[in-house]
Amino acid sequence: MAKTNGFRLGIYIFKDAEIVDFAAPYGVFSVARRMDPSLEAFFIADANRPVQAQAGFTVLPNYTFADNPSVSAFLIPGGYGTRQEIYNQRLHQYIRSLPGETLLTSVCTGSWIYGYMGLLDGLTATSRKEPDKAESTAPGMVPTDRLALLAPKCKVSLARVVDSGRLVTAGGITAGMEMGFHLLRKAGYEESFISEVARIMEYHQAYENYRHDVEYGA
Repeated sequence: MAKTNGFRLGIYIFKDAEIVDFAAPYGVFSVARRMDPSLEAFFIADANRPVQAQAGFTVLPNYTFADNPSVSAFLIPGGYGTRQEIYNQRLHQYIRSLPGETLLTSVCTGSWIYGYMGLLDGLTATSRKEPDKAESTAPGMVPTDRLALLAPKCKVSLARVVDSGRLVTAGGITAGMEMGFHLLRKAGYEESFISEVARIMEYHQAYENYRHDVEYGA
């Protein structure tokens, strides 16, 4: 795969987004920039104001939808807020406006949004497999089961990362690390580069355990 110079990762930030879902891939790109400063990661929101993620963690977005920044990949994290974002028509419109070569990616329950929009129809995708206390009891639902309900034409996988071409989804909260590494792979970086990023992050052992847990879907 040819390397993409200046790969830009735009991460959607919204109320009650899960912190590790967006911080992990951002962190991978932050460390990778030490070796290739052309890499970028930044936050996009639907308005130019601070956004309170889960547990009161506040993020100031770099761009809004109206700014329409150039992005190589757009990432939607999960979190409690996805239950509202599923119905966010401004978000839907923004996603549909992105060029066809822009990767559409997610971590955890972020895939619900693509599923609700019908973008996962006929494709393979994943979400978080481990339910929290509320999801473990009725009327709660395991996130992968809810993905199947939202996107009945999608094949739900239990892999840590599912690469279905333009649509790339990652499983549970910490799978944002693997999403970050996989996006470097999609950008054409050699395995030696990615492994070095994992080593610097002192994540190399976990990286070796997880790097083959990727399903390539339709």
